[in-house]
Amino acid sequence: MDPKQPAMLPCLSVVMPVYNESRTLADVIATVLRQPLVAELVIVDDASQDGSWEIMEELSATECRIKIVRKQVNQGKGAAVRDGLQQASSPYVIIQDADFEYDPAEYATVLAPILAAKADVVFGSRFLGAGSHRVLYFWHYLGNRLLTLLSNMVTNINLTDIECCYKAFRREIVQAVELEENRFGFEPEITAKIARLNLRIYEVSISYHGRTYEEGKKIGWRDGFSALRCIVKYGLFRL
Repeated sequence: MDPKQPAMLPCLSVVMPVYNESRTLADVIATVLRQPLVAELVIVDDASQDGSWEIMEELSATECRIKIVRKQVNQGKGAAVRDGLQQASSPYVIIQDADFEYDPAEYATVLAPILAAKADVVFGSRFLGAGSHRVLYFWHYLGNRLLTLLSNMVTNINLTDIECCYKAFRREIVQAVELEENRFGFEPEITAKIARLNLRIYEVSISYHGRTYEEGKKIGWRDGFSALRCIVKYGLFRL
């Protein structure tokens, strides 16, 4: 770190939804907690059946920054994120998946516009250019770009990647947004609702290390249609 730069004090709540991620969970938690900005990690287990909850219990017993929530019925990522956001208590909040598709070492990059008092909300983008990206599914890429385009058309903002996991917020803003979607539809939902608040929204480039379905990727074509439904529902009909 540059000695002329002020030290980064812990000010960030990380919200992590978990569903059957026992292979990567312990390593991701350790990586998150090593980041200087992290004041707390809120983990919501969405009724995992692979031992993820037991890992969370063991680690939370030895680390005071970890809060854990157990859902008895699987509802989806959106429901887990919604519950986790309401548990957050630090000034700023970011969403983190329980795998290594996104790198916690980039928290400072994502949060920088907020810490500089330039932004209220920051979206990470896998398509802006600077970060490294694993080469994977063309149709996922094309579908994401199409959903982003349609979302931008109804919200009148110019994001490049609405489906990116890394979204950072001032806590009081995101906790005031009433979220409804239980699955992956919460991405276009929160984008539409944030866009209507006339906030300062920034986007920053991040790296992306995507997984294959064999490695545990969960989003599928049905989620794409759900996202399209949510763009119409929250971007058009809620106007």
